[in-house]
Amino acid sequence: MGSHLKNILIVSFGFLLLFTAYGGLQSLQSSLNADQGLGTASLSVIYGAIILSSMFLPPILIKNLGRKWTIVVSMGCYVAYSLGNLYPSWETLIPTSIILGLGGAPLWSAKCTYLTISGNMQGKKENKEGRDIINQYFGIFFLIFQSSAVWGNLMSSLIFELADDRASITEEQLNHCGAADCPVTNVTGNSTIDIPPDSLRYTLVGSYVGVGVLSVILVAVFLDDLDKEAAQEFRDNRQPFFSVFLATFKHLRDKRQILLIPMTMHSGFELGFLAGDYNKSYVTCALGIRYVGYSMICFGATNSLFSIAFGKLSRYTGRIALFALGTVTNLSCIIALFLWKPHPDDIAVFFVFSGLWGMADAVWQTQTNALYGVLFEKHMEAAFANYRLWESVGFVIAFGYSSYLCVDVKLYVVLAVLVVGMVLYGCVEYIEYKNPTACTENKLEVEEKPYIAQSKL
Repeated sequence: MGSHLKNILIVSFGFLLLFTAYGGLQSLQSSLNADQGLGTASLSVIYGAIILSSMFLPPILIKNLGRKWTIVVSMGCYVAYSLGNLYPSWETLIPTSIILGLGGAPLWSAKCTYLTISGNMQGKKENKEGRDIINQYFGIFFLIFQSSAVWGNLMSSLIFELADDRASITEEQLNHCGAADCPVTNVTGNSTIDIPPDSLRYTLVGSYVGVGVLSVILVAVFLDDLDKEAAQEFRDNRQPFFSVFLATFKHLRDKRQILLIPMTMHSGFELGFLAGDYNKSYVTCALGIRYVGYSMICFGATNSLFSIAFGKLSRYTGRIALFALGTVTNLSCIIALFLWKPHPDDIAVFFVFSGLWGMADAVWQTQTNALYGVLFEKHMEAAFANYRLWESVGFVIAFGYSSYLCVDVKLYVVLAVLVVGMVLYGCVEYIEYKNPTACTENKLEVEEKPYIAQSKL
């Protein structure tokens, strides 16, 4: 696969390093910065800013800078958030959360379109279906990328293991863990969260900053600039800002995009629940903060392995079977979390849930990204901007109500979004079966020709 495979590996390892830092910090926010809900508030602000940036920034940055330099600039925004965590407060975390959020949508849109374009180019070289190569590339990316959860959380767990003072967890406090955790009735508050000393925090966050800077250097120096000429041509012939701003919203005229919104939002809800609620109300509440990293390592490892497996399996099983597997797995975990009472004696169960959640998320990440790339090949920037926008809406809602709703209510919300999302996804597959994408796009091109001719007059 030559240079294209080299580029995919560089993007993948760049994201691995970047999200080793950000992923580790995100997993700890609800526990490490639990005072007045600062941690979850910062995460909510991040995804709120991503929603804002999704509306106009991806097309503007990608067209002006090209995909490579959009990735580089956006990565710098993530490093700023790591710096804000050195001295966490409302004055440092919220501004850096906004900066990260503004870079989030362009980062993922540029990455997704870069992988899709590379897959199509390689498909033409090998005389193969572009979508098959795209699936492979997304599988490779998520195999490497999802392992960031392993390394980022391993760093936090090993460093926090050095703490000498650990809070003891009583049976009374355990009664308020899991689905029973509720801000209104939980009189124990955050007493089970053993906050590590500042020296260990500085060691951990400083390491995250260094890893983030390394990711920026890797991509800036070694990644090929595939669309350098196209970006220069766009700068010389700029479209009006308003038309670029509306590109993301114009894409909503496609009914398939509308139907995919709930499923896309579910990705934000389920990851938001894992990072904001499972880590705090199950793992930290029953085992202590030092086990959050180990739990997320299990999540990341299974996510990574199944990402590459599903990328290859989709060629034989099709995406529908994999989406069905993800739905059944996620649904089973949600029901079990309603019934299970977390206890330190059941330590293996904590990792079973993390592993199964990782397997389900591997489906959502690899197959949903590939689905967008296949269905909206001619409008990729706008499509992936919508993907990030609606996923971020799910994150904002999940982190926004994290400090106010009981855990059992949050589980009902995740369950409802999952069911609605998969029903509407089934409608998309039915539409695709009746009107394949290629035929639909050719029809749209024919219908648009008279208008194009009129504009030239």
